[in-house]
Order: sequence, then C-alpha cells, then structure tokens
Amino acid sequence: MPLSAASGRSMAEIAAGKGKKRVWHSNRSTAANVTAGATRSKTNVRSKTPTKMAAATARTATKTSSAKPGPRAKEVPAKRRVSSSGGKAKAWKDGDVRFTHPDRVYWVDVGVTKQDLADYYRMAWEWMAPHVVDRPLALVRCPDGTKGQCFFQKHASAGLTEQNLRTLTDSKGRQIIAVEDLDGLLSLVQAGVLEVHVRGSLIDHLDTCDRIVFDIDPGEDVGWADIVAAARDVRERLAAIDLETFVKLTGGKGLHVVLPIDGADWDTTKTFAQAVAFAMTSDEPERYVAKMTKSLRKGRIFIDYLRNSLEQTSVAAYSTRARAGAPVSVPVTWDELGRTRAGNQYTVLNLAKRLGSLKQDPWKDIAKVKQRLPDASALRK
Repeated sequence: MPLSAASGRSMAEIAAGKGKKRVWHSNRSTAANVTAGATRSKTNVRSKTPTKMAAATARTATKTSSAKPGPRAKEVPAKRRVSSSGGKAKAWKDGDVRFTHPDRVYWVDVGVTKQDLADYYRMAWEWMAPHVVDRPLALVRCPDGTKGQCFFQKHASAGLTEQNLRTLTDSKGRQIIAVEDLDGLLSLVQAGVLEVHVRGSLIDHLDTCDRIVFDIDPGEDVGWADIVAAARDVRERLAAIDLETFVKLTGGKGLHVVLPIDGADWDTTKTFAQAVAFAMTSDEPERYVAKMTKSLRKGRIFIDYLRNSLEQTSVAAYSTRARAGAPVSVPVTWDELGRTRAGNQYTVLNLAKRLGSLKQDPWKDIAKVKQRLPDASALRK
C-alpha cells in the first residue's frame, strides 16, 4: 500500500506513532528529494488483487522500518499537522478527486488523517466494492473528525460533490446517492464521511430487498461470548429452514448476521425478519429482546430486525466507524467467529495485516447465494 501523502508514513508506522515525514516535493530536484528520504506515492493500485495489495502494505512497513522513530505521542493534536517543509499541506488530486487539507486529523486518538483514510480505502477497495457499489447510501459525516460534530445524511445535499457519485431521484423527490467506483468513495472521504451505510437493495431496484441484516446489539453487561452465541443462534434457526447466512464484526459492540436473498418486497422482508426476532425472544426472553427500549436491554441482547425496510441501512462491510481507534466493520467466516475478541478489533491501522494473511474472501460466495424467503410461519417451533 502507498505511504501516506500527508505524513509519508506506512499504516504500521502511524499505528506505532513512528516515522519521519518523507513527502516528495515537486519544487525540489529529484536528487534533493532522494537525499531527504522522500518517496513518491503510488496511487494506481486497482489492478492488484486484494491479497497482493494487503501484502504490499506489510512489505512497505518492513522497508521503512529503518527510519529514525519520532517521539511516541499519546494523542495527536486536534489541529492540522503540517508538511515536512514547515508549511501547510497543499491540496492534491487522487484520480479525479481533489483533496484539500489531506493532513487533517480525522481520528485524534490514533492520529489517522484524511489521507490515511484514503490510503486505507484504496487498499481495501476490491474487498469492499461488491458490498457497496450501486447501493443507496447513508453517511455519517464528521468534517472536523471525531473531535467535532458528526451528523447522519441519507440524501445528496450541500457539501457533497456529485461529480464522482451516482444519483437518483426517488418517488418522493429525494436524491439518492451511490458510488460506482473508488473515486466515488474517495470523494466521500474528502467530504468528511467516516461511516458508509448501505441499504439492503440496489439503486436500480429500490423496492426489492436482496440482503436482510440482523443486528446483534448487546446491552450492558453482556460478554462477547454471549454475543457470538446469539449470532450463531440466528444462523442455526435460519439453517433449519435451508437459509445460508454470513457474519461480520460491526466495528462497534456487536455483530451483523447477513441473509442474502433472491429478492423480496419490503413488507415481506420486514415481516420475516420480525418473525425471527420474535421467535428468539419468545423462546429465550431472559437472553433476547426485540424492542430497542434501553431499560429492557440490560444483560440481554437486542435482536434488531428494524434495519430491514425501504430507507433503513446498516454499516457497510469494510467501512470505518466514527469511534475511538478508527475501527472497521469486517466480514469473517463462521469458523473463525469463535476466535474473535470484539466487534471493534480491526481498525484502519491493522486490517491490512489480516487481509494479507487471508487465502480467500470470507464473503466470496455471498453474491452467488440465491434463496427465497419461506413463509414466516416456518419459524415457529
């Protein structure tokens, strides 16, 4: 993966708080840049396979490990960092996307900048694309990073350039947004988007659900082992009626169990998802609730089926979260779920190592699974 254009560091160095800035300056001669240890950023990584891209990150970290480490900071200052030349970082372009203030710190607790986020998405794009391209989006925007105000945005409006986005006006006159390529995603980074959420439908078929999401959302005092057990419970109940599911860490406290289907209208979808949640709460009321009321959730798990309607969304696979540590929502296999430690264990800073070690995509078959929903009465014991 390329070094950060803002800091000249690899993801591994950013995570460790190490490394001099080694930015290649166009106003220097090549000899002067080389003498200063500067490195050109390579942005064209689309032709690499996901595994090769992730492996390249590890090689980059190894090659740059001889650089003299700077002081380890507990927290990066909220103000913008400056370039190695002592001046403010200049705007620059990545493909068709023009970045302003690439050194702006988005996650102050770990020092992840706008440029670092762009570098992460370039690395993860081929893994993420099948789960985000042409899906209506809802966005969590934090223009000043996690230290500032964040807001949820479902429709195109001021602050978002439409040049690299796909837009569609729905029946209510609202402009739906989607991305079709990496430039579209990078344009969201420029706009301060720290979370990308997707609907369970495609932009060309808004009224047809093709992915149902069960959000395993723990209340207070619920341990990780119980959260994993709840996800497996959902899986087993659906497997009993011949439905295959997939799972991912949310980047927060819980898990998402994802059920791909061969298309259903939203009324049918919500009725089915609700029936699953109600069956679980009826069978084990001491473990599960199907209402979001906070007072009911202490020591129990909310089986959130409410994301399964026309405009509802869930965080996209490989999207970052606007939370401490720059965590990421990450697909895993059912076999490895038991070896996970938390819903936020993978971050912008360590996910490349995981992807580089994988032999295959945990969700490689999700688009191939074509299954129809049975009648909800099949869920009754």
